[in-house]
Amino acid sequence: MDNKLKILLVDDQSLFAESLKTFLKNYASDMEVLGIASNGKEAVDFVQENKPDIILMDVRMPVMDGVEAVREIKKNNSGIKIIMLSTYDDDDLVRNALLAGAAGYLLKDISPTELIISIRALSSGVMQISPSIAQKLLQSTYIDEPQAADSDNEKKFPWLKTLTKREREIFTLIATGHDNEQIAQKLNLALQTVRNQVSTIYSKLEVKDRFEIIQLANKIH
Repeated sequence: MDNKLKILLVDDQSLFAESLKTFLKNYASDMEVLGIASNGKEAVDFVQENKPDIILMDVRMPVMDGVEAVREIKKNNSGIKIIMLSTYDDDDLVRNALLAGAAGYLLKDISPTELIISIRALSSGVMQISPSIAQKLLQSTYIDEPQAADSDNEKKFPWLKTLTKREREIFTLIATGHDNEQIAQKLNLALQTVRNQVSTIYSKLEVKDRFEIIQLANKIH
């Protein structure tokens, strides 16, 4: 029991939350749902008494929304990983949630089986973002903007100047949830080359993981 991933579900739609709890109980023997909160305030209070490993958090809820709840929880519980689970794919909501400290953003149309896989991947440190959201972020990111906008970004974020064009491409793919193998395939590079480039990016930007990369990327917009 102690080795199970401890999960908190936060959603004002009780039927959805209860159904998800039942599914995880029946099909994810390595997970335990500690409880269900119906809004962000309940989630913050729950975390004070219990220490879940992972929280699945809705975005729009009464009393306290998901983004504010993430911000409050992460203040004193940096080790808890939070996935936003929402019907909304609005760019600002995604960025605000990730900047607040969320480790992923998934849409509710994800299949239960895929959700279980995502939870397990997140527990291993792999950021989880729905493909459609990742594509939207990638299309709007600075490497596809006009040079003038890119120049403005460099003035506001001097660290951009330290990255080569290839490193910026890899930075963007990291920020939109791609792992090293996916980056290698997308850019037609050897896996070891990608690993080397990622290490260089971490060193240049003085970050330690993908979560800090996503926070840097979202400050640009």
